[in-house]
Amino acid sequence: MREYFTALQGHLEQQIIGQSTLLERLLITALTGGHILVEGPPGLAKTTAVRTLAHSMALHFQRIQFTPDMIPGDITGSDIFIPQEGQFQFIKGPIFHEIILADEINRAPPKVQSALLEAMEERQVTVGGTTRKLPPVFMVMATQNPIEQEGTYPLPEAQLDRFLMKFKLTYPTADHELTILQQHNQQLCEPATSKIEASLTPDQLLEVRDKINAIYIDEMLERYIVTLVNATRTPEQWDDEVSAWIERGASPRATLALAHASRARAYLHGRDFVEPADIIDLAYDILNHRIALSFAARTESITCKQAIKRLVEKVPVP
Repeated sequence: MREYFTALQGHLEQQIIGQSTLLERLLITALTGGHILVEGPPGLAKTTAVRTLAHSMALHFQRIQFTPDMIPGDITGSDIFIPQEGQFQFIKGPIFHEIILADEINRAPPKVQSALLEAMEERQVTVGGTTRKLPPVFMVMATQNPIEQEGTYPLPEAQLDRFLMKFKLTYPTADHELTILQQHNQQLCEPATSKIEASLTPDQLLEVRDKINAIYIDEMLERYIVTLVNATRTPEQWDDEVSAWIERGASPRATLALAHASRARAYLHGRDFVEPADIIDLAYDILNHRIALSFAARTESITCKQAIKRLVEKVPVP
């Protein structure tokens, strides 16, 4: 299985040029059974990356475009009256797929967000008083467009906390963009035939998740994770300037997410134990959407990345 994921990561990097970190984050999210929020400009192959991942892992993929006029039934499904049978029948919505791409998630109204929150946290949906389970393998990849404003209905803090990580996507470098152009021109002349056999079934993915849960993490590293997350709540103990930047720290869910994601990263790097580098590498993506900056920090254009970086530098590494 480990060799398969190494081959899968290489295959994805051939298809999606210049976004290796995003691809690793997607694999970590799939291996942990979490959800990921990607913020970035349009046209950076977010949809292509998720679709390629889903097809390579033999998982069912569904894209949902979120709009202000949506209702919960648009994603969960609803009871439809069947005249021939003289009774109502539940028609499943797109949420019953294994990988969901939620485009512009913050444009949906609060009732839709509430239905999605239940799906993300409880792995189930409730329609007409009846609760229905979602597939055992269920992952939401949501996107936000920073070019536009916050959105008609900004995501509530409780929902943001349900995302394993939030990844901020940037434009590719000039060299990577040149490669994209050349690859595109080549595909116009000779359609690409490179593909990876979709040999990983949902049951096999669940088995790999069990193996990842068994990866060793030393108690010193567990204490390091707890200290790092706790530093976002009491930054005055580490840096007076950062204390003025952070208004609200991360929840205990961040501690669990950082430990779980670190195990998955160690697995992808061919290790059966967690290193401090795993934790440090993932700290920003795990914490950036779980802390709130103060008004003073926002007026000074201080970013979450700056605050988290300072705390990572201050907290001693075991």
